[in-house]
Amino acid sequence: MDYEVEQKFPVDDLAAFESRAQSLGIHFGEPVRQIDTYFAHPSRDFAKTDEALRTRSIGDQHFITYKGPRIDSETKTRKELELPLATTATEFSAILQAVGFQQVSSVRKSRRSASYSLDERKFEIDLDDVDDLGSFVELETICDEEQVAAAVSSVSQLAEKLGLSGAERRSYLELLLG
Repeated sequence: MDYEVEQKFPVDDLAAFESRAQSLGIHFGEPVRQIDTYFAHPSRDFAKTDEALRTRSIGDQHFITYKGPRIDSETKTRKELELPLATTATEFSAILQAVGFQQVSSVRKSRRSASYSLDERKFEIDLDDVDDLGSFVELETICDEEQVAAAVSSVSQLAEKLGLSGAERRSYLELLLG
């Protein structure tokens, strides 16, 4: 199981950030609309266990994602399992609800992504415009358990290189429900 090492930063001006990023050779793709719908477990409180279960829709692609508890205090590093769905997120949501999961809320955002490498580590950098929350830059890398400490350090180095500060550890869902 892979670990997702992620850090997000609120930004006032995505266009200004994108200009800085372009000066480093980072070019973002076209915007895609993502809808993430989160679910509550029927017998344990994900808010207390720091877990998440969601469906994600990106156009006609749909995924189910489980995120385990965060394992460090700097970033949102956690185990992540994500699988493509052979059906729509709405249809899969009906199955989850039939077995006792409750829909909590949905996070809707426009996302532009770029790939970047720093010291041989691959990153995804996302420009997110989140409905009812604002603009964020998200830095993410995937690693195995033995590489977590190095990956966390690399995320911090990349944030510094990009001039990002004021990291936000709460998820978009936590911020919306805040």
